[in-house]
Amino acid sequence: MTMRERQRRAWEPGAGRHWSCRSPALHFPFRGVRSSQHGVALLVVLWACTLLAIVLGGYATLARTEGLQARYQFSQTQAHYAAEAGLMRAIYGLRSNSPDPRTRWVADGRPYPFRFADAKVTVSITDEGGKVDLNSAQPQVLQNLFKAAGLDDGHAGQLAQSVVNWRSFAVSADDIKQRNAAYAAAGRDYGPRNAPFASLEELRMVLGMNEPLYAKIAPVITIWSGRPSPDPATAPPLALAAIPGMDPQQAQQIYASRLNGGSNPTGLAAGYGVTHSIRSEAVLADGTRAVLRATIRLQGIRSGAQPYAVLRWQEGDSE
Repeated sequence: MTMRERQRRAWEPGAGRHWSCRSPALHFPFRGVRSSQHGVALLVVLWACTLLAIVLGGYATLARTEGLQARYQFSQTQAHYAAEAGLMRAIYGLRSNSPDPRTRWVADGRPYPFRFADAKVTVSITDEGGKVDLNSAQPQVLQNLFKAAGLDDGHAGQLAQSVVNWRSFAVSADDIKQRNAAYAAAGRDYGPRNAPFASLEELRMVLGMNEPLYAKIAPVITIWSGRPSPDPATAPPLALAAIPGMDPQQAQQIYASRLNGGSNPTGLAAGYGVTHSIRSEAVLADGTRAVLRATIRLQGIRSGAQPYAVLRWQEGDSE
């Protein structure tokens, strides 16, 4: 039997076991190629699914992050306006004509807590007359302030003189030259203003002033009181220590008496000024916090006039 006849018989249905046992390669000549193609397709599908999962995960993370940012911004805005409501409430309390101290607030730094919507608001008011005025304070007051803030007598005296030189008009060209030379020797490319301070931050430029000292005294200095010495009825503790003849024990007694309500003056009726620093802090239930600080000057009640003017506005506690 020739080879051709054997192959033909192997393909015949009646060939019995020869149909299933004869050369498999003759039955399915492309089985290996198709299996390889199926494996490559499976890998492509797996890679596509992996990339799709990564993309979807990235979008989900981005959406979650944007949601958290939106929630944070909403909480910050809510806290900000609650703190602003505290400022408005303080101005209302200062302008009140009621003799009731619960209605008319005292500008001596004592805290006034209240609730506004979902926020806990704490407001404190300090009369600018109780602070140390950079433009009008006596040199001894300035020196006492710097000593109370941590400087020794020598450096406190030098810094006080530098403040006086900055705010004072020079009497001659030689005086200006001498003052400028001191700043040039310290590596400064400017000299003193030789005129009153235009802002509190200008004190940072005075020869001998540094940032830690400025941060410590910033809450108790002003340029709006015009007083040679702080008013002890409204002065914060550090400003009390700057008053000539005021010993630490006496200053502590005065401040403790105010906190305990020993003296209960009622706003402007007690001789308080019209310029005040207000600090308003609002804290939400989730801990979000906002702080606003403003220096305002109350205006007279006149037709068409604004009830107050904003002299300084700050957000946060940092100077």
